[in-house]
Amino acid sequence: MPASTSRRLAPLITGTCLILLAGCGSSPDSASDSGAAQRPAAASAVPVVASTDVYGDMAERIGGGKVEVTSIISDPDQDPHSYEANTQNQLALSKAKVVIENGGGYDDFIDRMMKTSGDSSAEVINAVKVSGKSAPAGGELNEHVWYDFPTVAKLADRIAAALANVDPDDAATFTEKAEDFKEKLKPLEQKEAEIKAGHGGEAVAITEPVPLYMIEASGLKNATPAAFSEAVEEGDDVSPRTLRDTLALFTGKKVKALVYNEQTSGPQTEQAERAAEAAGIPVVPVTETLPQGKDYLGWMTANVDALANALAK
Repeated sequence: MPASTSRRLAPLITGTCLILLAGCGSSPDSASDSGAAQRPAAASAVPVVASTDVYGDMAERIGGGKVEVTSIISDPDQDPHSYEANTQNQLALSKAKVVIENGGGYDDFIDRMMKTSGDSSAEVINAVKVSGKSAPAGGELNEHVWYDFPTVAKLADRIAAALANVDPDDAATFTEKAEDFKEKLKPLEQKEAEIKAGHGGEAVAITEPVPLYMIEASGLKNATPAAFSEAVEEGDDVSPRTLRDTLALFTGKKVKALVYNEQTSGPQTEQAERAAEAAGIPVVPVTETLPQGKDYLGWMTANVDALANALAK
């Protein structure tokens, strides 16, 4: 994919669009091309905006019929890193009482649009801050914290608390639904523990850091040259030497699987995928947003199961 797939979501809100904001918001057809998904709810529901449908789904599970959720990125074919925000997103944010963003530089357009909107009463939940994670010494933060189930459990509590601040009468309902959501995360952590017990220390390759938290929790070693995954993540070209070293992981059968972000690909990642397949090494596709028809729990269950099945081959 071209350099437009830089590893940050790109804001694009022109002055003209902002002038037209009121008109865009009042148009009955404007939502159809907004790039955001909105769930109907009761008139008294808490308006929530999530940067992606990953967090939007969590808000729906915890808020139930008491929330009206707008997920800005909801198309499974949309590369989150090349997303261009629009005036419908701005309008939704101006009305939100709770905003859920990933943080860590992943979706900076949320903060920029909120500043453009002026004063806002919305409570902003930053998933990276909730996680408590930071960049390792000499390295960069892996901001894909929705692949880390302990973080997601913390986030469930944080969402429930934020909704309760807006709607105190339903606080008990939000807490109950958050507890139910966290209970359903436990089998996922158990699956990771089972992978670790059976395959701990085995090496895998990745194209990007997207699934690294899942890989690490499963006790697996990432054998990919850092220069390869970093270049892919930044939308840069991979050097010939780094590409050669990466392909050698497959031709030499030094890894048990390739975990591949199928939402952002290019000639060099596709070359890695072909090399893995040619060597008989399983390829495990992952994405950054929800596949069509999946909720968060179903999606992550499929991801962990796919990893376990690949290692068992």
